[in-house]
Amino acid sequence: MKHILSHSQNSKKSAIKIIPIRKKDFAKKIKTLGKFAQSITKDKADKLKVGDSFFIRDNNGVIISVIKIIRQNPNIWSFAGLIKKLPEGIYEIDENFDAETATQITAGWEIGGYRFDRYKKTAVLKPKLLAPKNADLQEAKRIATSVTLARDLINTPPADLGPEEFAAQARKIATKYKAKITILKDKQLLKEGYEAIYTVGKASEKRPHLVDIRWGNAKHPKVRLVGKGVTFDTGGLNLKSGGGMRNMKKDMGGAAIVLATAAAIMDAKLPVNLRVLIPLAENHISDNAFRPSDVIRTRAGITVEVDNTDAEGRLILCEPLAEADSEKPDLLIDVATLTGAARVAVGTEISAFMTKDDKLAAKFSEKGEKYRDNVWRLPLYKHYERMLVSNVADLVNSPDSGMGGAITAALFLKSFVKNTKSWMHVDTNAWNVSPRVGRPVGGEAMAMRALYELIKERYKK
Repeated sequence: MKHILSHSQNSKKSAIKIIPIRKKDFAKKIKTLGKFAQSITKDKADKLKVGDSFFIRDNNGVIISVIKIIRQNPNIWSFAGLIKKLPEGIYEIDENFDAETATQITAGWEIGGYRFDRYKKTAVLKPKLLAPKNADLQEAKRIATSVTLARDLINTPPADLGPEEFAAQARKIATKYKAKITILKDKQLLKEGYEAIYTVGKASEKRPHLVDIRWGNAKHPKVRLVGKGVTFDTGGLNLKSGGGMRNMKKDMGGAAIVLATAAAIMDAKLPVNLRVLIPLAENHISDNAFRPSDVIRTRAGITVEVDNTDAEGRLILCEPLAEADSEKPDLLIDVATLTGAARVAVGTEISAFMTKDDKLAAKFSEKGEKYRDNVWRLPLYKHYERMLVSNVADLVNSPDSGMGGAITAALFLKSFVKNTKSWMHVDTNAWNVSPRVGRPVGGEAMAMRALYELIKERYKK
């Protein structure tokens, strides 16, 4: 990791202390830190907020320690903001943490140093953290590397990341972990019956793909992950507005999050039989673009009438979902930047999810809260299925009503899941609209850490 040092790496260097103080302990603790510390915080005690920090300097103005106000129970973001405030140097947190907290703090520091600099001329030097003694450096690296992978993919402009480029990244990950990978491209999709994926992507010169990764022991529980990979979404003939199209490079966020989750699973060598299906397409406009009123014959044998070409995500997801479901997996999860309706329901900082499995829902919610990767359950309200009825096909892809859009989209996908008891659909924004500690504006691996922790606990070694 670029911003973390182990104790062995730092054996001959002194580190600047970061002194964490809980707000309730501030008055007592500050007295032990000397007159200078007391003087710079004298008028601030009543105004302190969690996250505030102060530098303690020597007579020459050199930082000798840093005071950091933290929550009673620190989490992954507790120290992540410091990496962009501190000058270059080596720092050490002056507190002993339990192993899990130490690991999360270490991962948070590394994630906090993230900068998408592929198109920047100058590099930014960052301070390094001497990892807390109880930290599992491998696990911290696993988490931070996976988050970085997803962010980098989402942030890359569509001119440089179409279906083919994404598939190449997936191949790199598969090769690294000695997984089997199959990639279907263009007319190969039609030969294998993936008419919906092909139809959505056929108008673009960047041809549609389907990535299929298999890893793990066949005797282990089957875990299947499916991620929406629309590398750019114009809306098709139902063209988006300029504002609505501005950040549509993020419409492959579900695919990025699924690939990053899979990388963490494989790196941790979790005892699962993993299969990852990632449909990739660019929803474009040309003389052969699919139209409202077209009927698609999906690989699952279900026909779909197109009401709105901007409801394309569910079209590319439904076939790989049905393929994964045909294997009767123990767990099936799809992740997608699917609907604006989910953002209306839960905002841009929370991932909505839907499942009929109450135990799965409770555990996912628990992981989201514990690891500060917020998720919220919405209902799979069966009676809204009537809104998906078509006069000419088995289903319509987008109901006339604009109400309950996140739910009807999930119900559409549910029509392709027949055999799996534990299926969960995650509708995420995959994008930080405004900056927060450790989370700059731009692509975000929303729900990825919660998914990884869920699967890690469910299938313990």
